[in-house]
Amino acid sequence: MGTIKEDVNASADWMSRALQSSGYRADFSPSSLWEIDRFFDEQTHNGEGKPGGLLSDGVGQRIFGLGAYIGEVVRRTTGGEWAGNDSDPKVEVNFELRLPDGTRCWPVQRVMKRFKNGAEDGIAAWDNGAGLQVGPRPEPPQKGFLRKLFG
Repeated sequence: MGTIKEDVNASADWMSRALQSSGYRADFSPSSLWEIDRFFDEQTHNGEGKPGGLLSDGVGQRIFGLGAYIGEVVRRTTGGEWAGNDSDPKVEVNFELRLPDGTRCWPVQRVMKRFKNGAEDGIAAWDNGAGLQVGPRPEPPQKGFLRKLFG
């Protein structure tokens, strides 16, 4: 395990690849944050991972990766830098993103709230409120038979 900054960058890239391999668009664009909300909508129920779903095990690592991903979307769009105390036993939750305008945010804590509270703590709305232009919520992808015919 490296420094928190190294871990954040590696985890954000890992999460992007993992999400893409599972059918989510995770290209670090602001609009991809809607995909994080879709991920939570599809993979959680009442503050828990759905049985057999992508959050049914390894939740801590995946929550960290999702936090790193959403933070990297913000950082790559607006600038800023990661900060964290590597000697803090809870650095994976407490690391922060410091934006050029002085704003500080804690992406993993936001992801934890989204996981626990559901759509009321949406990721895209949070980042839109922070000044990112995430655009309108996209239509959900077609599934099953119709997707095979028309997708």
